[in-house]
Amino acid sequence: MNTLWDVIIKAKQEKKAVGHFNISNLEGLWGIFNAARTLNVPVVIGTSEGERDFVGVRQAVALVKSLREEFGYPIFLNADHTYSFERVKEAVDAGYDAVIFDGAKLSLDENIAETRRCVEYAKSVNPNIIVEGELGFIGTSSKLLDGIPEGVELGEDSLTHVADAVRFVQETGVDMLAPAVGNMHGMLKSGVDPRLNTKRIKELAEAVSVPLVLHGASGNAADDVADALAAGISLVHINTEIRVAYRDGLRKALQEDPEEVAPYKFLKGSVQSVQKVVESKLKIFNRM
Repeated sequence: MNTLWDVIIKAKQEKKAVGHFNISNLEGLWGIFNAARTLNVPVVIGTSEGERDFVGVRQAVALVKSLREEFGYPIFLNADHTYSFERVKEAVDAGYDAVIFDGAKLSLDENIAETRRCVEYAKSVNPNIIVEGELGFIGTSSKLLDGIPEGVELGEDSLTHVADAVRFVQETGVDMLAPAVGNMHGMLKSGVDPRLNTKRIKELAEAVSVPLVLHGASGNAADDVADALAAGISLVHINTEIRVAYRDGLRKALQEDPEEVAPYKFLKGSVQSVQKVVESKLKIFNRM
C-alpha cells in the first residue's frame, strides 16, 4: 500500500489534492470513510487538540489503523493544529501518520525554532512521519462565523510572503507548508467565503520545494478550490462543513422520530449527511 507521502506527491504531480476531514467521533469517521471508498480515493482523517481530547489520542490511532488494515485502504491520520511541542510529542509517540505544529501566532524566528524542534523529534521517532508547519494566521476555530475572524487579514500584505516561506521551509525541514492565502478557519453564515489568492498560491508553490496545504476550505466555492489546486495546493482541510452536516443530519433524524432512543438508529442520519458532503468535496479535489 502507498504511504501518505506517496499519495500526496502523486496528487501534487497530477494537480489534484488529498482530502483531509476532521472527526470528533466514530460516526464522523464512518461518514468520511464511506465517502472515500465510494469514490475509491485516499483520505486523511484529522483530529485537532480538542478533538483528540474527546476521542482519545491513542484511540484515534487505533480506529484509523483498524480501517486501513481491515480494508487494505489508504486512510491516514493527522494531528491537526497542534500548538505545543509536548502535544506534538504526544501524537508522534501515539503513532500518528502526520502532525502539524501551528506556530502561526509566533514571530517568524520563534515559529522556525519551535517548528524545527518538532521536526527533529518527530523524525527521530519515525523518519516516515509527515510534519507540517503553518505560516500566516487564519484563525483558530472551525465554526460558523458572523464575520472575518479577529486577527485575520485577507489583504495581499497580510498573506504569507514568499521570502518568509522559503526561509521557513529551509530552516525547519518541514515536509509540507500551510500558508495564509486568503483562507480562514470556519465559514461565514452569510454565504460563500472570500476568494482565495491563487496568485500567491502559485508564487509559493514555485518558490518552495514542499507540497502546500489549504486549511479552512469550508465555505469556499468549488471553482475557487479548483483554481487553488491548479495553482499548487496538494492537501485540503475541511471541518466546519461536515460539522454542520453532522448536526443537521442528527436534527432531522430526531425531528422525524422524536421517540427513538437507540443512538445507532438516530445517528445514521449524521453519518449519511457527512458522507454526502465529503463525497462532494472529494470529487472537487480529485477533479471528478
